[in-house]
Amino acid sequence: MEHSAPDLFRQQFNTHYPSVRRKLVALIRDEAAAEDLAQETFLRLYRNPPDQPEAIGGWLHRVLTRLAYDYMDKKARERALTQKQEQSILAQPQAVQSNEQQLIDKDEQERVRGWLDTLPERDKKMLLLRYEGYSYAEIAEQLQLRQPQVGTMLRRAGARLKRHAQKAEGALTHE
Repeated sequence: MEHSAPDLFRQQFNTHYPSVRRKLVALIRDEAAAEDLAQETFLRLYRNPPDQPEAIGGWLHRVLTRLAYDYMDKKARERALTQKQEQSILAQPQAVQSNEQQLIDKDEQERVRGWLDTLPERDKKMLLLRYEGYSYAEIAEQLQLRQPQVGTMLRRAGARLKRHAQKAEGALTHE
């Protein structure tokens, strides 16, 4: 009695599926992905069986190995891409700010600028230069001061700015 192709496939599936799945789990260490790849292996067997039925075991092993390595390569590429994206985000955290955060930051910058405008011009310049990263020596040179004076003058300018900010914030809370 001759077996039909679906019956032969079902027999091969029942015979080889447990070992195919076990090998895939051992290779990729992910049960769900191993299930998917085992199904893909047998789908390929169904669509394009080997010419020699006695070679099915070896054929399945080659296909499952290729599928597993392709899967692992894909996962490695995905991990590398994710790491690259994370590094990019960490390098430029302002690039991923929400619109709401951008509006808050802009509002805060405008308030600080307003407070700075209430200070004497020299204090304003001094604080802005320091904020931009200038050293005490560079600030002294820019404003034609002696370097030992810069630290004291920056503290005083900062204190004046703080007082203006507190006064402005106090006026806002009393409205």
